[in-house]
Amino acid sequence: MNPRSEPGRPLRDPVDAIIDQWAAARPDLDTTAMEVFGRVYRLSRTLGDRMEKAYARFGISRGEFDVLATLRRSGEPFTLSPRQLSSALMLTTGGMTGRLDKLERAGLLRRSPDPHDRRALQVTLTDEGLRLIDEAVTAGLAVQTEALSHLDDEQAGQLADLLRLLVVGTGS
Repeated sequence: MNPRSEPGRPLRDPVDAIIDQWAAARPDLDTTAMEVFGRVYRLSRTLGDRMEKAYARFGISRGEFDVLATLRRSGEPFTLSPRQLSSALMLTTGGMTGRLDKLERAGLLRRSPDPHDRRALQVTLTDEGLRLIDEAVTAGLAVQTEALSHLDDEQAGQLADLLRLLVVGTGS
């Protein structure tokens, strides 16, 4: 179903009902930001749940996907330090350790001593981890592409550009 509005009938979503309630209760408020971020939040929750389901088929969570994807994007030999991973994913070292433990037990990555610093470790995708992340990223992109199918290419590009401005402007 394409959610575009019909001629003469504006498209409405659940955020509109909230905005209408605020307009009645507090007509002095400018709710533009609420309209934007209410929708961003709803999209994030909805798509986050859908992504979680897509990755669950591969036996991983979104957080574990993020670790494997970060290693995959790093290029061959698909190796980073735990510190580099923590920094890229904005995680504490404790949070990273739990994810690495689970992924290592599943045979998707391995930790080994850093040959350049005997006090440090390296984390490397295994062949199985590489296979799995390549399949999982394809499945996740299918979910995201389906969500964007309600927009044409120009609209999707405009949305990406506007969101980029917002991300840069907020330092996110």
